[in-house]
Amino acid sequence: MGVIIMKKFIIPVCCIILILLVLLNINMITDKIINILNHPNYNSLDINNPYYKDNNYDFVTNTKNFVPYGKQDLLNIIYTVINAKEENFTFYCPKEYQNCINDVNVFSNDANLLTHLNNFVHPFNSFTSINTTISDSGEISLKVKYLYTEEEIMAVDQEVRKLMNTIITDDLKTDYDKIKAVHDYIINNTKYDLKDNKDLKTYNAYGALFNHMATCNGYTDLMAIFLTDMGYDNYKIATTNGNGEETLGHVWNAVKIKEQDKDNNEINDSEVWVHLDLTWDDPVSSDNKDYLYHKYLLINTEELEIADSNITSNEHKFDKTIYSEMVY
Repeated sequence: MGVIIMKKFIIPVCCIILILLVLLNINMITDKIINILNHPNYNSLDINNPYYKDNNYDFVTNTKNFVPYGKQDLLNIIYTVINAKEENFTFYCPKEYQNCINDVNVFSNDANLLTHLNNFVHPFNSFTSINTTISDSGEISLKVKYLYTEEEIMAVDQEVRKLMNTIITDDLKTDYDKIKAVHDYIINNTKYDLKDNKDLKTYNAYGALFNHMATCNGYTDLMAIFLTDMGYDNYKIATTNGNGEETLGHVWNAVKIKEQDKDNNEINDSEVWVHLDLTWDDPVSSDNKDYLYHKYLLINTEELEIADSNITSNEHKFDKTIYSEMVY
């Protein structure tokens, strides 16, 4: 009889405890359910997009949790969406994140922040604009317009893969030699676009590769595509106006390679992040002659600052809190 009474007592107590746990976590549980219902097939996005990057960085990381509880969560969500090249995406601000809608508004209107965020994805997944719609209920809808057309991606991808077989020869053994070969090929076959010829698409890799003219964006995108195809972790670095300092906008490459000595021989298997600026290694000359420099080829941040020590330009003064891999 005592056992039966005990069972009758335990079962209601357990039910009450379970109900209390559900009530205490109702917001989190609701957020999770909303996330699952609205994005049931998200895990397939990285599979369907061959240019999705699995890499995570100090500034942003990929995420599968689309319920933000802070600013970093918001950045990670936006990064993951563009990294997967999703054109339309909706997520929700939870009640616990009281400043969520305000932070989304700030982010969506911060052109500099979006520029930096864009630099961490593959060039083929880079966007030209993000339209953000915010409802009173906390629903955030992102509508993203991407830079490259499918036709441009196919053409550039095929041409890069074909060129790799001729540029990267068997005698090139080190990271330095392989990347230098691509660096030299691009510069020898590209001129800097002084007239901003948008009809020649000099602002992206297509113009650099097929029209042989480029702005810094075109040089950098094309180099990034080569680097990724070669298996190197890389991203783009941009300088923008901000932090109280007027800076001309510029963009160049950062790449992770095996550490090298002063003679460009690999020291060991440890890896370091270095700079690579094709635009500045392909200067516009007053005598109209073509020049090929290696001044900004695979140098660390200290060497970059030394290389710039005799010039007045601020184009390489990047935000080290965003591109913190470059600080060591």
